[in-house]
Amino acid sequence: MSRDNIIGLILIGAILIGYSLWMRPSQEELMETRRIQDSINIAEQQRMADQQAQLELQAAQQDTLDFFEDIQAADISELDSVQQLKLADRMGSFAGAAVGTTEFITLENEVLKLNISTKGGYIHSAELKDYLTWEKEPLILFEGEDNAFTLNFFAANRSISTSELFFKPFYADTRFNGQSEIFVEGSDSTAFAMRLYSEKHSPGSPSYVEYFYGLKGNDYMLDFHVNFVGMQPVIASNTTFLNLDWHMLMPRQEKSLKNEQNNTTVYYKYVNDDVERLRETRDSEQRMPTSIRWVSFKQQFFSATLISPRGFDNGDISSKLLDEADQEHTKFATVSLNLAYDPRVDNLYPMSLYLGPNHYQTLKNYDLDLERQIPLGWSFFLMAWINKYAIIPVFNFLDGFNLNYGIIILILTVLLKIFLLPIAYKTHIGQAKQRLLKPEVEEINKRYPKQEDAMKKQQATMALYKKAGVNQMAGCVPMLLQLPILLAMFRFFPASIELRQQSFLWADDLSSYDSILDLPFNIPFYGDHVSLFTLLMTISTIIYTHMNNQMMGSSNQMPGMKTMMYIMPVMFLGIFNNFASGLSYYYFLTNVLTFAQVFLIKQFIDENKLHQEIKENMKKPLKKSKWMERMEAAQKQQEAQRRKK
Repeated sequence: MSRDNIIGLILIGAILIGYSLWMRPSQEELMETRRIQDSINIAEQQRMADQQAQLELQAAQQDTLDFFEDIQAADISELDSVQQLKLADRMGSFAGAAVGTTEFITLENEVLKLNISTKGGYIHSAELKDYLTWEKEPLILFEGEDNAFTLNFFAANRSISTSELFFKPFYADTRFNGQSEIFVEGSDSTAFAMRLYSEKHSPGSPSYVEYFYGLKGNDYMLDFHVNFVGMQPVIASNTTFLNLDWHMLMPRQEKSLKNEQNNTTVYYKYVNDDVERLRETRDSEQRMPTSIRWVSFKQQFFSATLISPRGFDNGDISSKLLDEADQEHTKFATVSLNLAYDPRVDNLYPMSLYLGPNHYQTLKNYDLDLERQIPLGWSFFLMAWINKYAIIPVFNFLDGFNLNYGIIILILTVLLKIFLLPIAYKTHIGQAKQRLLKPEVEEINKRYPKQEDAMKKQQATMALYKKAGVNQMAGCVPMLLQLPILLAMFRFFPASIELRQQSFLWADDLSSYDSILDLPFNIPFYGDHVSLFTLLMTISTIIYTHMNNQMMGSSNQMPGMKTMMYIMPVMFLGIFNNFASGLSYYYFLTNVLTFAQVFLIKQFIDENKLHQEIKENMKKPLKKSKWMERMEAAQKQQEAQRRKK
C-alpha cells in the first residue's frame, strides 16, 4: 500500500470519527429520548394490561351467565344450603341480589312510555307514543332481551354483571311512593331510581349501585345517572375502570326494510370533534381510543342515544347485518364503553338518554350535534347549507299551516322555480339565440367536414357565437346552479320524518316508495313493485330532455352524449323505484313546472327582435379578450405541430 493510500485512509477515518463526535446527542437529548421511550413503554404496558383485564372480565361475564342458569328462585331462602353457599361464594357481597322476581315500574310522560325492570335495573322497553310502525302497531324502540344494558366490574375477585342482579325501586319523588306507574306532563318532572344494594349496606352506611332516572313532561331526553355509593369495601381497590355494555337488536319500523337497513347504524361523537358513523351497507366495527361525548343506535327515523357531559374514556362499537330471512329486525349493534373509576371515593356518572325521533329541530335544540345523524349532505357543505338555511325553514313554515304534505311539496317546488326564474329566463334567451344561429352553425359544419378539421370547426363556431353575443354555456349554467338544490332535495325527502306515513293521492307514505302494482317476482335493479311517481318522473324527464335539445338547436356533433341523456332517465327508473315517493313526486313536479315555465317565457320572447339583435352584434368589430388570444395562439401552435408530424 502506498503512502498516499495510507494518508487517504487516515483522513477518511478522522472524518468519520469527527462526524460521529459532532453528531453525538447531548446528555440532555439522551435523557429526553430515554424519557419518551419510557413513556411509550409505560403506555404500551398499560394498554396491554387493559386488554388483558378486558379479556378476563369478558371470560368472567360468561362464567356468571352460566352460573345464573342453574339458579332459579324468587328468594335466597328458597335455595338449599349447598346452593346458598355456592351463591355466596360466587357473588360475594351481591349474593342477596342474585335471586328475585322480575317486576316492572312504568315511567311515562306525554311522548315516552318506559318500562323499567327490577332485574338489571335498566329500561326493558321504550315506546314512542306519538308514532306507529308501518303496520300501524305501537312503535317500540326496543324491548326485552333485544336490548341489554349492563355494568361489569370485579368485587372481591368476583365478576359482577348488573344485568343478572335484582335492583330495588327507590322513589326520590315521594309523590309516587310505592306506585308501579309514574306519569308526568307539561312542565312537571319526576325522579326515580333503581338501586342494587350490597351486603355492606345499612341505613347509616349506604352501599349500592344506582341507576337514577329523571323524566320531564313532553321531552324525549331523560336524565340517566349511574352512581356508585359506598362501594369502597366492595369493589376491588385496584379497579381503575368499569365496563358498560349495551347492545340492541333493532326492530323494523318502516315499510321498506332495505331502505331502513341502509339508514341504520351506530353514530358517535368525540369530545370537541366531529360526528362519525359506521358504514351502513356492511358489517363494521370501530375502536374509539379517545373520549366520546355520545354514542347512538340510529335507525332511519328514530334513535337511542347515550350521552355523557364529561365523556366516556374510550370504547368499542359494532354494527352487524342480519340474515335475509329476518324480516322483523334491521341491524344488531353493540357498544362497550369504559368509565374511569376511583375505588377510594363515591363515583358519580351523570348521563342522559335520548329516546325519540330523528327530527331536525328537536335534535338541534339539545345543542349536542345530534342532528348530524340526519343525512342532509354534511359531507358537501353547499348541500348541507341549502337544507339547513333554506329548505328546512321554508318547509317548517309551510308545515305550520297544517296543509297536506303533497301540497307543501308542490308549494315548495313552485317557490324554488320562482327563485330560479331570472336564471331560467336568461337561459332561454341564450337557447333561442343558439337556435336562430343553427343555419350558420350547419354551414360551418359543411365547410369543415373532415375529422382533422375539428379544431378549425370549433374555432369557427366559437367565433360565430362570440360575434353574435351568444353564451355557449347557456344550457350548462342553470344545471350547475340547480344541481346543489337537486342534491339537497335528494337528501332531504328520504330523511324527513315529517313525511313518514303521510299519504298523498295513491301514495300511502311519502317517506317510502309508492306502489300501484305489486309484482309476484323481483326484477333485478328494479324491484317487486311499480312506482307511479317514478314512472311519471322518468317520462317527464325524457320529454324535457327532448324539448331541451330542440330549444338548444343542437346539431349532431355529440350523438353519444345525446343518447346518454335519454338513457339516464331510464337508469333512474330502477334507482328511484324504491326511494321515497316524496322525492320522485318532487322531481316530477319540477319537470312539469319547467314545461309551464318554458311556455310562459316563450310568450315574452320576440324571436324576430332577437334575430335583429344578433345581426346588429355581428356588424360590430369583434374585440378579442387576452384569454381568447392565448387560446387561439395555443390552437394555432397545436395545428402547426400536427401538420409538421
